[in-house]
Amino acid sequence: MADGNRVPGEMMAIAIPVPGGPDALVPQTRPVPVPGDDEVLIRVAAAGVNRPDVLQRQGKYPPPPGASDIPGLEVSGTIVAAGQGGELLVGQRVCALLAGGGYAEYALAPAGQCLPVPESYDLIEAAALPETLFTVWTNLFERAYAVGGDTVLVHGGTSGIGTMAIRLCNLFDVKIIVTCGSDEKCAAARAWGADEAINYKTQDYVAEVKRITGGQGVQAVLDMVGGDYLPRNLECLAEDGRHVSIAVLGGAKADVFIPAIMQRRLTLTGSTLRARSVGFKSLVADELVRTVWSFVEDGKLRPAMDQRFALADAAKAHARMDAGEHFGKIVLVV
Repeated sequence: MADGNRVPGEMMAIAIPVPGGPDALVPQTRPVPVPGDDEVLIRVAAAGVNRPDVLQRQGKYPPPPGASDIPGLEVSGTIVAAGQGGELLVGQRVCALLAGGGYAEYALAPAGQCLPVPESYDLIEAAALPETLFTVWTNLFERAYAVGGDTVLVHGGTSGIGTMAIRLCNLFDVKIIVTCGSDEKCAAARAWGADEAINYKTQDYVAEVKRITGGQGVQAVLDMVGGDYLPRNLECLAEDGRHVSIAVLGGAKADVFIPAIMQRRLTLTGSTLRARSVGFKSLVADELVRTVWSFVEDGKLRPAMDQRFALADAAKAHARMDAGEHFGKIVLVV
């Protein structure tokens, strides 16, 4: 194992002894993990807070086999040690996508899932990039084939996913319509770059999408709600449109009219990222470096930042997310 800095034997981490509300997140002393082959040890500067962390805290989303039981799917920091195959990365500033373990002073990451953080880029902001960037890129731009000139519908416009989708669509000349739960959030989404924002509590988003698109519909929908949103989303699609499901926060089942799918040649697909292989995620990281990372280096791609909390105050960060008033990413700072 290559070691670029003195690494302690123990660290502070956030554990979930018993699933529950935000107070289920408890600081504990844990051994600092040791990197295996093709893994690196990151001294964490910050960790992003994401909706899957909340589901894990509630006992609804257990980590995949072999992953840390410590929550946290993304971090930024400095690589301080590496197993065989990652030695050349020691000393580098990186952000990384994890399968777990991010809410800690040190975290393991596969070397292939690390992305270089430019010297001019704030490490705390960098912690808010990987999870949403990997998710939006693989689902909206790869699975839904969004390209310049398309119009897409994304639910949760002020979430981490929504705000990242807005920025990427802006950079790749894709028109984006988002839904939000208040007029204030709609205004914030428009200010962030959304072409259109619909208040789903006071407006029929299906009718609004048809109005905005002149009756044509959108080329793609990125949906994290599921349930009765699915048939309504299909009404929003143009012919040959693509629907991508990435979560089922509103329900795991839906009724759809199959002949409409056939007649309009619609595509229904979806994915989960956390359980995908290291090989797949490493390929995505390589693609992001080739296609997106120049925007990071130029400072043109920055995440929407909500509030920062100390690592020990993870419970307060989750309470903020549970309240649903955040705009963009909540981050834990070590």
